[in-house]
Amino acid sequence: MFGFAIRRLFQALIVMFVVALLAFTMFRFVGDPVNQMVGVETSIAEREALRQRLGLNDPMPVQFARFVAGAVKFDFGTSYQFRQPVADLFAKRLPATLELSFMSALFALLTGIPMGVYAGLNRESWLSKIFLSVSLIGVSLPTFFIGILLIFLFSVTLQWLPSFGRGEVVDLGWWSTGLLTVSGWKAIILPAVTLGLYQMTLIMRLIRAEMLEVIRTDYIKFARARGLPDRIVNLRHALKNTLVPVITITGLQLGAIIAFATITETVFQWPGMGLMFLQAVQNVDIPIMSAYLLMTAFIFVTVNFIVDILYYVIDPRLRIGRP
Repeated sequence: MFGFAIRRLFQALIVMFVVALLAFTMFRFVGDPVNQMVGVETSIAEREALRQRLGLNDPMPVQFARFVAGAVKFDFGTSYQFRQPVADLFAKRLPATLELSFMSALFALLTGIPMGVYAGLNRESWLSKIFLSVSLIGVSLPTFFIGILLIFLFSVTLQWLPSFGRGEVVDLGWWSTGLLTVSGWKAIILPAVTLGLYQMTLIMRLIRAEMLEVIRTDYIKFARARGLPDRIVNLRHALKNTLVPVITITGLQLGAIIAFATITETVFQWPGMGLMFLQAVQNVDIPIMSAYLLMTAFIFVTVNFIVDILYYVIDPRLRIGRP
């Protein structure tokens, strides 16, 4: 177990190093940040002095070493656009993104699992066909289009929910939340559904496929032959054995939700890190872009590492032949 964890940790560190190298190299070609920070009347000498102060004239290996050393200490430098430490900007925006991601994942689980179980146990029912049609729509339509449709229906036509913003928030120390106010709950419904719809369809289809396979196994037939109620057989025996791959997919999709919240935050003007990242791209704010890419990769690597360890603990087949 310990050796397996060390190997996975070493692989995770290699991945993070490669991502850091890509983030550092790729964003050097999006434009000159000095041009975004000064006006047209700024002299060449002043521009050169600014480049020197930002360390842009240093050799690339020196800049990369400084970048990695700072990232290890969660110091991503100062934003060119906001003139504030990137870590402070992320701390202000992180609660909004994590709150939206958590509610999206919760929506995907609470709707996807029951729909998948029902569709797997009642393949020929009309409700099961409706669920499959909804899942097909969720997979096919792009996220921004779903968001626009929801805004048009519930904000413009029915005027039930707000179309942008986070609503009223409550500060709990450094953390801010909108889940303690009515306007905050109303504001998060549409973006959470928009962001979680695709994940919900994946979970529903995975649960349905696993249920169809499990209910044909011998031990399920034996449980029915013993006279156990359908509720016990379906939920305690069949569903339990379908949740292992669902946990894996859900864990990995949590990282995807955080990473791909950019489009949803833009459509609903949600004040999270994804919206700030797009603004950074427009203003060639390299520290924010690099930090966002590193943070996203860190979330994926961490979740994947935890899932690998859980798989090793749950599935004894992975321990065969291992020290």
